[in-house]
Amino acid sequence: MDDTKPKVFHDMKSSKSASYITPKIMILFVGVILAGVAVGYGVSRLGGPAAVSTSVGGSASSGGVSTGAVYGSNDTATFKDTAEGVLQAGGIDGEGQYHLVRPGGDSQNVYLTSSLVDLSQFTGHTIKVWGQTQAAQHAGWLMDVGRVQVTK
Repeated sequence: MDDTKPKVFHDMKSSKSASYITPKIMILFVGVILAGVAVGYGVSRLGGPAAVSTSVGGSASSGGVSTGAVYGSNDTATFKDTAEGVLQAGGIDGEGQYHLVRPGGDSQNVYLTSSLVDLSQFTGHTIKVWGQTQAAQHAGWLMDVGRVQVTK
């Protein structure tokens, strides 16, 4: 056979070490991980909308509600729509879990949902709510509630 032709197969018993992880790559890898941790920590410290908290009167789940107590978010910029009435359980045609009964009859009801405040604590109470109006198919007014104040 002619040994002048180039080899098609590579000799696997090479004396060279095929190490792809060099000190520079290892330093870069650790640096990327540390930068990711630092960015994650910084983003978590920035926060989003005001945290869910109680500004007056304690927690609704700590044994009843108090007149004048405010529950939920302090972010009135996000939750800028307001309504007041007596809270009753039940929505309309699958929209809302609760509704506010207001003067003027059923056409004036405000149907409510909330992922921030447990509205069941306020059933039967006169409350003022702050929220965001949502698109609705059946409800005249559908609101996502972020803040509740007990008025009676």
